[in-house]
Amino acid sequence: MRISTGQIYSQNIRSIMENQRGLVDTQEALSTGKKLNRPSDDPVGAAKVIRYTEELDQLTQYQRNNDLLTGALEQQEAVLGNIVDTAQRARVLAVQAGNGILSDTDRQAIAAELEQLRNEAFDLMNTQDADGNYIFAGYQSDIQAFSMNPASTGDVITFAGDGGNTFVQVSDSARIQASTSGYEVFQNVLARHDFTVTGTAGGATVDSARVAEQSTFDNFYKQNYDAVTAANNDYRLTVLAGNTIELTNVGTGAVVGTSSFTSGTPVTIKGMEFTVNGGVGDTVDFTLDSPQKKNLAETINDLYNVLNAPVTNGDAYNDAINDAIVGIDNALERVSLERSSVGGRLNAARSVYETNLDLEIAAKEARSSIEDVDYAEASIEFSKQETALNAALASFPRVANLSLFNYIS
Repeated sequence: MRISTGQIYSQNIRSIMENQRGLVDTQEALSTGKKLNRPSDDPVGAAKVIRYTEELDQLTQYQRNNDLLTGALEQQEAVLGNIVDTAQRARVLAVQAGNGILSDTDRQAIAAELEQLRNEAFDLMNTQDADGNYIFAGYQSDIQAFSMNPASTGDVITFAGDGGNTFVQVSDSARIQASTSGYEVFQNVLARHDFTVTGTAGGATVDSARVAEQSTFDNFYKQNYDAVTAANNDYRLTVLAGNTIELTNVGTGAVVGTSSFTSGTPVTIKGMEFTVNGGVGDTVDFTLDSPQKKNLAETINDLYNVLNAPVTNGDAYNDAINDAIVGIDNALERVSLERSSVGGRLNAARSVYETNLDLEIAAKEARSSIEDVDYAEASIEFSKQETALNAALASFPRVANLSLFNYIS
């Protein structure tokens, strides 16, 4: 095959240029630390790098979300812990206030501390985060969660937020609750269940009627209170022959229970204690009170008001003490449940955080295997390409000088 002089020149120039290009590419990889510096270097690899980079950016955002979530939950946990301490102290004072030998001055001293505890609970329920948002106001985080109006004829402390609970996305599949509305934590707390005597018939008179065994009465209340048909909440005690008293549901006519009876002697039935004077055929009617809900600060405020006034009715005072103790216990139960929930969410957030770290490491390793240069391999390749270029540059003049005219004398 005949090779022209032009072909020789073209072939050698092309070889030199290719060696130079390969050498430059390797030198660029060594200087940047990337073997994939432009999409044309590896189109498929470039697409994978973009996907891994997007995944890493998303994981970074999830970790930021997780940091904010963890901070919010830790703040809530601390606030709820302080509320528990406040409630427990208020309960101790409520029990102390039930001591029958206390004077009005003693009760007022207890009331003074209860006032401080009420204010403390109120402030804690209106806790704000670093951005000034009320953490227990639901979606209405820019307004104060609870407001106080001492002149109100009803509840002095009312909830002003809404029932919204916020969530934070911490991974592709995990959304963790960041806050719980104060309505659910503090406001949606049942007050003590009670009943009200509504009338008597025959010669019956009622000296006293109260809840003597709260847990027994609560079970009776939960099983029998009818939120739909009010008439089914009306009950009647009927004195029967044989020193027996019978409890029936007026609305349904069902016999609920019976107990031995002696006129003028306390009788307990379904956790309720009645002292009734009467004979056979006499009746006493009562109704189950509608369930009431009170927040902790309101319960403490009610007890404060009772202790701040002189005692005029022993039964009413004892009922107020019982109302406070049961209300505080119910509030403590609800706050403790929320505190446990916050702890569970914190554990979940930390677990997701660790998982995201593992995913981040895996994504970085995968991206690195595609785009990052192997310095040892690249250095060897650079030396090989440099040698090839030097050989091409050195051999080209000699090949170019080969001509038949050099051998014609």
